Amino acid sequence: MSRKEIVEQKAWDLLQPITKELHLIPVDAEFVKEGPDYYLRLYIDKEGGVGIDECEQVSKAIDPLLDEEDFISEPYTLEVSSPGLGRILKRPHDFEYAEGREVEVHTYRAVDGKKEFRGALKAWDKNSVTIAEGEGERTFEKNEISLIRLAFDF
Repeated sequence: MSRKEIVEQKAWDLLQPITKELHLIPVDAEFVKEGPDYYLRLYIDKEGGVGIDECEQVSKAIDPLLDEEDFISEPYTLEVSSPGLGRILKRPHDFEYAEGREVEVHTYRAVDGKKEFRGALKAWDKNSVTIAEGEGERTFEKNEISLIRLAFDF
């Protein structure tokens, strides 16, 4: 496991009981470097979406635990937020949440002349994702997918 993955997993583990207690859905934890700065971003959700109050509650609850555990050696900024309208699907619970919903699938290479596809998420497993496309279905191997997220229209 890389340093980044270790930090993300430990933060994820700390996030789980907090979101459970607050009746929220943990979505993701990411540790990223942008320019000279590091960010620990925790994403939370609930049916109908989360607001600033829920983000603040999670931030206040997890901040002392992060200090106590002290597993991040670099100075960083903690951010707690909603995953947004175009929620990226990464973890098994993301796919469970999205089943039957409209998703966008972006591929690394063109498939039938396209790199972007849209359809209802029909099925998924550790190796593949299937969406309803028109009257049929299309299955992608996960290693073909550069991004999969909930679709949204403006």
